[in-house]
Amino acid sequence: MSAQPSTLAVLLEQCLAPVPGGTGRYAAEIAEALAASAPDGWRVAPWTALHRDVTAARVAGAEPPHRLPLPRRALVAAWERGAGPAPRGAGLVHAPTPLFPPRRGRPLVVTVHDTVPWTHPETLTPRGVRWHRAMVERAAREADALVVPTRAVAEDLARHVALRRPPVVVGEGVSRRLALDAGADERAHRLGLPEGDYLMTLATVEPRKGLDVLLAALAEPHAPRADLVVVGPAGWGSVDVRGLADQLGIGERVHLLGRLPDADLAVALSRAAVLVAPSRAEGFGLPVLEAMAAGVPVVSSDAPALVEVGGGATVTVPVGDSGALAEVLRDVLGSTARRAELAAAGARRARDFSWTAAAARLWDLYGELL
Repeated sequence: MSAQPSTLAVLLEQCLAPVPGGTGRYAAEIAEALAASAPDGWRVAPWTALHRDVTAARVAGAEPPHRLPLPRRALVAAWERGAGPAPRGAGLVHAPTPLFPPRRGRPLVVTVHDTVPWTHPETLTPRGVRWHRAMVERAAREADALVVPTRAVAEDLARHVALRRPPVVVGEGVSRRLALDAGADERAHRLGLPEGDYLMTLATVEPRKGLDVLLAALAEPHAPRADLVVVGPAGWGSVDVRGLADQLGIGERVHLLGRLPDADLAVALSRAAVLVAPSRAEGFGLPVLEAMAAGVPVVSSDAPALVEVGGGATVTVPVGDSGALAEVLRDVLGSTARRAELAAAGARRARDFSWTAAAARLWDLYGELL
């Protein structure tokens, strides 16, 4: 990168959020990839709000996390107004979510993960809709570049937000932490994974993820009788997966594992017969990529970003169509040849993505801005 060597500040506050979610995974992974590929003379410095424990924001190859002088709630309130403290001593700042600091004369890059506040506001809280719309619209005015994970998000963003320049599409990757270790069998036993072919869904449990559609599909008369493993932390919206499963008469087939450490997640994912992603809307769909990389067939909704990431290597059904989802799951689970075909196609598709490639594109972008 042909720019004066300096420090890149990366905001990792999302890693310390009560529910980090996919954006927390993104922030940690992209920061680590940036640190591993930093040009000569450049350093990566993570920054967070004022927390007692910032362990979750530590990044291999980067400086120890720096704390801003305000706790999370006060910092968010200040940044909502375009005021408050900002990272010091950095030549460029990258906010990997729409929570970003005052620009203070340095290039500022902001990642916008999806357009759900505009396209599917009913799947968020009213406050969440207002906050994300306001912050993204301000980022479009103030940031030097907006980064998005898919062309689908770039196109939607242009329809809903006044942009000074087109967003930069930078894909995501698969964490090296999802590699299987020698204790896989023991982990599978401890997790209580079903012994036969099982379906798996990986998502924060909230309305947008479409778990109600998946449960309804499994209750259809023509659905397969496979068990479902649900992995992911509880989000907002009071989605009672257990209660709904019991109401539909499939409670004994649904296993709720909550949020798993990466080593456990790798085992649960690798042993799944099919990864199901029934989301109503996504910006990227990291579980789809992670499943393809693990050689697991994927069935997803036809949300544009999921179709884009799948690249023809997945099977898609219309958003919200539980009957179609039941039929597809029956067909895929019932054909060993079809599953092998999807697994091979997915593994090939997954090779098109990596955090290393994402970091390389970002360093190019930083060089252009500097």
